[in-house]
Amino acid sequence: MTDKIRRLKSFEFATAVDWAAQEGWNPGFSDADAFFNTDPLGFWGAFDKQGLAAVISAVHYNSDYGFVGFYICRPDRRGEGLGLRLWETVLSETVAKTIGLDGVVDQQENYRKSGFELAHRNLRFGGVVSASTPQADDLFELLINDIAIIDAFEQTCNLFPESRIEFLRGWISGEKHTALALRGPMGLRGYGVIRPCRTGHKVGPLFADNIDDARSLFHALLATRKDQDQPVYLDIPDGNEAARVLVEEHGMQAEFETARMYRGKAPELNLGMTFGITSFELG
Repeated sequence: MTDKIRRLKSFEFATAVDWAAQEGWNPGFSDADAFFNTDPLGFWGAFDKQGLAAVISAVHYNSDYGFVGFYICRPDRRGEGLGLRLWETVLSETVAKTIGLDGVVDQQENYRKSGFELAHRNLRFGGVVSASTPQADDLFELLINDIAIIDAFEQTCNLFPESRIEFLRGWISGEKHTALALRGPMGLRGYGVIRPCRTGHKVGPLFADNIDDARSLFHALLATRKDQDQPVYLDIPDGNEAARVLVEEHGMQAEFETARMYRGKAPELNLGMTFGITSFELG
């Protein structure tokens, strides 16, 4: 069987997001546009006579940093080596000096064979959570015109390895996405985004200097939902004990974990301010 590997077109990427939903990844309704527009050349597929057979993303934020995700093979083509061939093809095309990924734990050894090393674990917590804390006086909504301020905050506080203006453009303005922030000396002292997903809502990112600010942002974001009886999910880096306190005091339960791994020099991120990771797909 002859398979063709090439970059995906935007309408084809929607299939990859649907596959992610079938795998239980619970993508947001606006994820496809936000992710694809970050790097339209960063999404690849393997095709057979039935159509799309395997997908992977290798998004470049710039020549220094990229992120791999959406690594899925159609069930009937699994175990044939197609996914591995797609993986090797795309990594050979990747020019970023450092590449990150959030992979399932039992595949860590396979990722190591491609030069990736474990940096830390990430844990997804979920549960039905109600907003009950009064909102802070200096809380405000972030809009599309605030992207430069958000990007400067992330870079100054080492919250993301590189500038991600194009991603933030789609993440802040995504349909039914809500972004809230707390004012600080650099414009912001913390911010978070909540978005509707196939099931419930996800909060991410959630960046704050301390648990009190994280809690204020978390509850303010939760209060924007119309369906308060639906679950909420928050992905935290293992090792941030304050983030663990935040989820546990709200009765949220750990559902699964990923291995954050890097090929190349691992970025020195401020995980102490990371109460919620943006996404497992693009970092």
